[in-house]
Amino acid sequence: MTIDEIRKEFPALSTKVYGKDLVYFDNAATSQRPISVIEKWNEISVNSNANIHRAVHYLSSQATESYEQARDCIRDFINASSREEIVFTSGATASINLVAYSFGEACISSGDEVIVAQDGHHSNIVPWQLMCRRKDAVLRVLPVDDNGNLELEELAGMLNVRTKIVAVSHISNVLGIIHPIRKIVEICHSKGVPVLVDGAQGIVHCKVDVKELGCDFYVFSGHKMYAAPGTGVLYGKKKWLDLLPPFLSGGEMVGKVSFSGTTFAPVPLKFEAGTQNFAGVPTFVPAVETALSFREAECRAREDAIKAYLYDKLLNNNKIHLFGIPHSLEDKIPLFSFVVDGAHHEDLALILDKMGVAVRSGQMCAEPLMDRFGVTGMLRVSLAPYNTMEEVEFFLKSLDRAISMVV
Repeated sequence: MTIDEIRKEFPALSTKVYGKDLVYFDNAATSQRPISVIEKWNEISVNSNANIHRAVHYLSSQATESYEQARDCIRDFINASSREEIVFTSGATASINLVAYSFGEACISSGDEVIVAQDGHHSNIVPWQLMCRRKDAVLRVLPVDDNGNLELEELAGMLNVRTKIVAVSHISNVLGIIHPIRKIVEICHSKGVPVLVDGAQGIVHCKVDVKELGCDFYVFSGHKMYAAPGTGVLYGKKKWLDLLPPFLSGGEMVGKVSFSGTTFAPVPLKFEAGTQNFAGVPTFVPAVETALSFREAECRAREDAIKAYLYDKLLNNNKIHLFGIPHSLEDKIPLFSFVVDGAHHEDLALILDKMGVAVRSGQMCAEPLMDRFGVTGMLRVSLAPYNTMEEVEFFLKSLDRAISMVV
């Protein structure tokens, strides 16, 4: 499709903001949704609004079929070995909390160690902190260098017999750098240590093959990859999902319940307690179709050209300090975080908003990384395949104007 045809599939892109055309550059937080996703949500809500897996009537059967079709779709999309390795959650945060709690219960003892990365989202730091506090374990941090690249040469030396799991991001939501996950997994597996990957950004910008990556867990959210909000995925190797105890309990996740004891359903239902988001989860199917269409060569070439142009403009603007400098531009997604000397990031974001440009400002749920670089916050622009070079040009002009107003 041409860029105009693509944009017509996303109704929100035609929104007016303060009388101006919306330029939506906050895609790393939440992507806009195509008509196909909206229609799927409406279809389930109108025609099959019934609880899944439990009843035998028609509406329930239809809802269950749509829900389970989404599981098969995700299995194929990330090349999991079986559909039992796909657990639906409310998002990447819920998925990480599930693993942190359940893995902690099954595998962590006093004095054991967990490694997280310095550039991690709070959702891939705080659940591990809480688990370590509960189990009297030690949280260790894999640092990033001055450019934002993980210092992998330190990883092997950090691993020891007490290291039980390593949790890293596929792509930093602040720095936009694609980490060498396969290499990280190889280093950790050589010492018998499993790896969880926060793929909230990776699932959008990379072809994710969990077999090729070799990771033990991979998590992501639906709302960042064009699907409905309140949807997420936990991929886990079946051997781990079988081993780990349930995180939440109640309906659906049980085998047999009695007052003398309860058995649990097999995976993945063991981890899907209660009424699931049966209207939202089926939107993964059209969302995946959208994501796959964006991998076509022409679309990739257009996005790469926009990324290279914006990277060059920001990197060579002497008013701007850009964070996240990759070894190669191929190792970076179209996501750019920066500060402007003499200007507060939120002031710039507010001015840009009045010009119709939506960007993110603040700590991006990565306060330890802000501390690493000695800033209180940053301005972030993150693009999707439906963004255009014309929007980039407008943003750059608007940014210059905003800077001139406050500096």
